[in-house]
Parts: sequence; structure tokens; C-alpha cells
Amino acid sequence: MYQALYRKYRPQTFDDVVGQSSVTETLKTQLQTGRLSHAYLFTGTRGTGKTSCAKILAKAVNCENPQNGNPCNECAACRSIDSGACMDVLEIDAASNNGVDNVRALRDDAIYTPSEVKKRVYIIDEVHMLSLSAFNALLKIIEEPPEHLIFILATTELHKVPATILSRCQRFSFRRLLPEDIAGRINFVAYHEGIDIEPEAVSLLARLADGALRDGLSLLDQCASAVTGALTADAVYQALGLAGDRRAASIMRAVANHDAASALEDFTSLYAGGKDITAMIGELGDLARDLLILKTAPQCGASMLSGVCTDAELKELLGSFSAGELLRVSRMLQDTAAGFSSSANRRIDAELCLIGLCSPEAQLDAASLGARLSRLEQAAAAGTLTVSQAPRPAASPAGPDDESPPFHDDADLPPDGEEPPKFREKAEKSADELPVGFWTDLLARTDGELKSVNAGLPGVLKQTRPVLKDDTLLLEVDSSFQRSMVGAPDVLQMMQRGASALLGRPVGVRLADESRRSDASRIDDLVAFGAKHSDIFEIK
Repeated sequence: MYQALYRKYRPQTFDDVVGQSSVTETLKTQLQTGRLSHAYLFTGTRGTGKTSCAKILAKAVNCENPQNGNPCNECAACRSIDSGACMDVLEIDAASNNGVDNVRALRDDAIYTPSEVKKRVYIIDEVHMLSLSAFNALLKIIEEPPEHLIFILATTELHKVPATILSRCQRFSFRRLLPEDIAGRINFVAYHEGIDIEPEAVSLLARLADGALRDGLSLLDQCASAVTGALTADAVYQALGLAGDRRAASIMRAVANHDAASALEDFTSLYAGGKDITAMIGELGDLARDLLILKTAPQCGASMLSGVCTDAELKELLGSFSAGELLRVSRMLQDTAAGFSSSANRRIDAELCLIGLCSPEAQLDAASLGARLSRLEQAAAAGTLTVSQAPRPAASPAGPDDESPPFHDDADLPPDGEEPPKFREKAEKSADELPVGFWTDLLARTDGELKSVNAGLPGVLKQTRPVLKDDTLLLEVDSSFQRSMVGAPDVLQMMQRGASALLGRPVGVRLADESRRSDASRIDDLVAFGAKHSDIFEIK
């Protein structure tokens, strides 16, 4: 009967355990010196060797011929434990035996001396699944066990284990394995199994394992059984139903270029090919995370990368995004992936996400505005925001009603710091230009009248912006409170009399139709201006 690779190549000694030298060396030293604890707690993420080390420790304490802290795997005790026939070494799944009655039965059996080996060992896997009453029933025997008894507890969620249990155990933390450690073990297994695998596929499987060696071997097992011939990176993507670095990079490149059509085309192609939507969004999220890490921590971020894309792809994409854009992309992808669990149509959600990523100008939330501003700042800092000479308009005789200023050659311009005489003359004649200090003089002139109406009116009017347009003085305000204060009829009449006296001609005074425009509309104006005058402003 075929046996899964992760079971077939389970470590049999502490020296075979990959990437947990701090744990295995300590356990070997305890075994050699005889300073064993009565209770151990192994904690860490899945697939890092907790259960394997527990079984090795159970064999080592009962081995008849230990070798430098390792079990010999040849004596009767080792063979009995390996085969699961030893009644004195029990492995209990706390997920299905989590009641107080199960623990009481265990406690009653534990007091008996072992019949086959030297030590009676209880391995309780996923111990955090025990109920509170079960923990309480286990507490006393863990605190004062018989000399022949050893408890080995394993958990992936340490925070769920009561402090009373933690304080009575020696705790060993199993860390996530590095990709190079997983890659070395995959190469070892592939060599002994006769699997022809390319180095790129090994690196890909090591990255996809996400620190869990068992996951890496399971992925190798799955891909090897689905592919005939050499196992390549493309074959791994095909066997696992993943988009692959080329397609993920292609979609991200379309996002950088704000090309929604290309992004949707790539997405539709992958979807038609049977690729999982959640996996595609997850790959894009990992890619955005890698780019953000390289953008913000280029020196120390290499070891933190997930490896969704090659270094060449990352380098190409890195210059196309600002940090603000990558933050926005990452958050949108995370929100979309989180909503899949309650979504009625994941495809629509994913397509809307891609359109939103490619069209930040269609959204006015803070993240989108920040991304657009950071893109402009990056372009300006990199020198890719350039201003070029606009094409000179064709010469045409100016009619008497032509209000546009004449074109001036550089030779016609005065020295720096001096205003052109023709423009100065036009400005002086402009009917919509308020004199310098006009608003200050007007507030000083009407100060007494304003205070007689409301003592706070002068302060409110100081925050108002006057604009003269067609013999009408428009007062721009920022809030409804200012509008209610300044828009009172008697206040407007006072301002009208004062403004007419200062300007020497009758003018009307009224509130502007709109308050100050928001930053979003200002940015929209900037973008619209750049689009209209693309021959002058361009981002290369």
C-alpha cells in the first residue's frame, strides 16, 4: 500500500529533524545527562516537527541502546513504539478526546507501572482543545506524576493553554522552517524516490510550504503523482491550480499601468483555465506584500519575501509603484479575500477589485487619494515628471474682442523678478482684481457695526475668502456655521456698503454657491489639467 511521503520520511532520530536544532540539542543533552522533565510542552505552527520530536523522545527514554541521545531504532522497545504496538506509549488526540471523562480515564490508567518499557509516555496532541474541566482533571497528575510517567503535550495555539498547565511544563517553541531548509529536505526525498525535479520547482515548493515541512512534502507528493516526466515550476503551478508568477506579474503590471482591460483579460483567461479565484487573489496579495517590503525595507526585506515572483519580476514591478499605491493595493486585495467567505459571486468580487485597483481616480476614499498623491510625489522625486515646451500657436491677427494675452518670445521678457509691463497693465485694468489689503480694510471699516450684531462676527469673517466677479463680491466659507453667520441679510448689507465705498463703485455682496472645494476635487482638477495638456506635462 502506498504511503504518503511525509509519513514515509518522518524523522526517526533527533539528528533527522530539520531546522529545530535548538530544541533537539537540548533534548539530547537532557537524555545524556538523565535530567529529564516529567512534562513537556511543544508549541509551534503546523508541520514543524512537534509530533515527530514527541515520538522520538518517547523512543529515546525507553531505548535499550541510546546513541548520543538518539534512539537506536533497532531494539525491541524502539520497534514496538514505531509500530504502535507498545501499550505504554499512547498518542491521544485531544480534539476528539477533550472531555473530563476521557482525562479521568487517562489519569486512572497512568498510575500503573509500564509493562513493556521503562517509562510510560502520554503524547497529547492539540492539547488546547481540552475543555476547562478536562484541564483541571489533568492538572494534579501533571503536577505530581509517578516516577515512571512522562507527559508530552503539543499545541499550535499556546494562548489557549491555561497558565496552570504552562507553569508545570518545560516549553519548547518550534519555529517556522526557512525555505532553504525545506528545499534541502525536498531534494533529499526526491532523490530517494527517483523524482526528476528542477531547482526552480524545488524553490517554488519550498516557498509554497510557508514554513511547514509537512506541507512541502505533501505538495511534492501531489505534484509528482500528477506529472509525468520532469517536474518543472510550470508543472507545479498547473498541478496545484495556481496562476503562476508570470500571470500574477502580468496582472500586477496592468494595475501599475492603470490598464483595467489587460487585467480583466488575464483574469478571464486564468478563470477559464480552471484556476482558483481565491488562490489568484492570494497570489496578488503576496506579490503586493513582497513589493511593499522591498519598497520600505530594501536592505533587510529579502529574507521576508514569499517568493510568488522571481527577483527579475519584482525588480521590474518595483519602480512602477509608490509605497502609497502598494498599501492601497494590499488592503483592497485583503478585503476582497476576506469577503469571499460570505460572497454570492466570487468572480464578480474579484473583477470589481481589479477594476478598482486599476482605476484609483474612480474612488475618492483616503487610500485612493493618498495613492494618487504618492505616485505624483514619486514621479517628481525621480525626475520623471517633466515640463516640455508647448507647441507655439499659429500666428493669427488678434481681433478687438480677443481677450487672450499675446504670445511673447523669451527676448521680450524682462529680467527675473520684474513683472512684464504688458501683463502689469492688464492686471491693473482688471475689473475682477481686488486691491491689496481690501479685505483687511473692509473688516476694519465695518468692525463696529459687525460687533453690534454679534461679537463673534469679525472673527468668523476673517476666515472668509472674498472673490470679486462681475461687480459682485462673493464670500466663500467652509462650513454651514460660517454660512449661517455671514449669510444673514443685515451682515451682507453692511459688507455691501463698506465694499462699495472702498471700491468707489456699487457692488453686490452674496455668499458663494459652494464652500471651499475638497482636496479630492482639487486633485481631479489637477489630473484633468494634465490630461488636457499632455503635450506639456508627461510622466515618463
